[in-house]
Amino acid sequence: MSETFAKQYSTCCTEVLDELARTLSSIDTESLERLSREILEADQVFFIGVGRVLLSLQAVCKRFAHLGIRTHYVGEITEPHFNDGDLLIVGSGSGGSIFPLNIAKKARQTVPGCTIVHVGSNPNSEMKDIADFMVRIPVRTKFYLDDEIDSVQPMTTLFEQSVLLVGDILAKMLIDNEHLDMKGLWQYHANLE
Repeated sequence: MSETFAKQYSTCCTEVLDELARTLSSIDTESLERLSREILEADQVFFIGVGRVLLSLQAVCKRFAHLGIRTHYVGEITEPHFNDGDLLIVGSGSGGSIFPLNIAKKARQTVPGCTIVHVGSNPNSEMKDIADFMVRIPVRTKFYLDDEIDSVQPMTTLFEQSVLLVGDILAKMLIDNEHLDMKGLWQYHANLE
């Protein structure tokens, strides 16, 4: 391996980790605490997003399932009925992506008693009139708002990474706060592998 590549790799690692540290420490912890309460109180937790955000949310969905929480993502082949008492987590940095936005609207119209949480970057999107509250990850969107954390990474990479890490951090906190036995969690893990 060339010395130049190794140096560039080290520099990029530092830049990405610094961005993530700044981002994660800038998220309002009251909104995170409220989200963790909603997750625990919900009968079922549904996730909706598109693209790389959906991939991050699917990983979070899987991790929460490993905690014994009934989780689904909208569009999965075995997606069950969405009811009162259920939680919809909408991941959209801009808050304007057509599919997540329309699913949130449909959930609000169809099941008025549900809880909808927007995990995003843009607090002024149409989602603010639909969601019960927002967990804001204040990173760069396609709108380049003044108070967004800028990134050296392409497009909305920092948002997608942050969504995954916030999910894993909340999972760890739920394990700690609910005194879940780490060894016992394997009962929820897939075993046909």
